[in-house]
Amino acid sequence: MAEIATTRKCIITGKILEKDKLLRFSLSPDNEIIPDFKKRLPGKGIYVSNSKLLLNKAVESNVFAKVLKKKVRPADDLVVLTENLLRHNALGAVSLSRKAGAFVCGLDKVLEAVKKGKAAFILEAKDAGNDGHQRIMLVSKDMDVFQLFTSAELDQALNRDSMVHAAVLKSCISGAAQRELRRLADFLGE
Repeated sequence: MAEIATTRKCIITGKILEKDKLLRFSLSPDNEIIPDFKKRLPGKGIYVSNSKLLLNKAVESNVFAKVLKKKVRPADDLVVLTENLLRHNALGAVSLSRKAGAFVCGLDKVLEAVKKGKAAFILEAKDAGNDGHQRIMLVSKDMDVFQLFTSAELDQALNRDSMVHAAVLKSCISGAAQRELRRLADFLGE
């Protein structure tokens, strides 16, 4: 049985990386480069390292045309579109964790989950107060603490009010949510 390749080459750096460290793009029928993270579009995938800086470089130099050896153009606002898709995927995975019951919110509940070893990772709003942030950092140790969204963004995505601190609990779904959040954090350089 043939082994499926899990690595691809970044068109900017030339480095061969695992697919989960890369962003996949495809050519639309309109000869436009668009994100294809779920690998659903036909044709050859084009890979760029998961970095906003490198994607900007790829768009500015239109290295996509060189790789495909034909006249193509990146989608309008490809970088913004990519970031929005990554944000949507990350919030969707967290929302799924909430619906599965593997989610707690509120500073005291988060701290309790961390202390009891039940939390897989922590979400904290970018605009969280310093006192709550310090308490989170004291107990989180080596745990991922993601500060990628404002309180308003978390409120809207999770159908909550005043969402500042949350923890996704260890479960079969927490790994997927953590991967999506890590992917967004890596893209933003955080």
